[in-house]
Amino acid sequence: MAAKDKELGAISSIIDLLKPLDATERSRVLEYVLKRLEMGAVQAAPIVTSEIGIVGRGTTAPAVKDIRTLTAEKQPRSANEMVALIAYYLSELAPEGDRSPTVNVGLIRKYFKMAAFPMPRAPQNALTNAAAAGYLENVSRGEYRLNPVGYNLIVHGLPRGSGLEPGGMHLRKPRSTKRRRHRQ
Repeated sequence: MAAKDKELGAISSIIDLLKPLDATERSRVLEYVLKRLEMGAVQAAPIVTSEIGIVGRGTTAPAVKDIRTLTAEKQPRSANEMVALIAYYLSELAPEGDRSPTVNVGLIRKYFKMAAFPMPRAPQNALTNAAAAGYLENVSRGEYRLNPVGYNLIVHGLPRGSGLEPGGMHLRKPRSTKRRRHRQ
């Protein structure tokens, strides 16, 4: 029983300390404490209200909280894919204070390091290369935004599999019909 009393006391203290903070500040504090205690993020599913007024916990997957986790999940194979991943993370998943609709060289350097992904030899060229690969669009000098091709790469194309479709079918290019035409 004493263990339960200590837990309830700790919970009460934490709630009292977090009450004066807004939701973003609470989230930052809790995220820092979990990292400091070397614990993984604990996230309950959001409370969902249905049309008929029943309230319950949803079954949505927990949101990705950091770039390193997203990098491990998506497994980009090149600097171009990593730049697209960073642009996606900053526009869609980053905490509110870190969100950005565009990326630049400074952000690329910062997030390559945070993700523990090998830094390109010329980080200043990483953005132009990713744009040339079709993943980003230039919105102003040195500022790039993820385009639909880059978005689809991250959401639907990564991680790349072993050449297998979800049903187990091998992906293969269709045979060329040129040989058959020449033989006839």
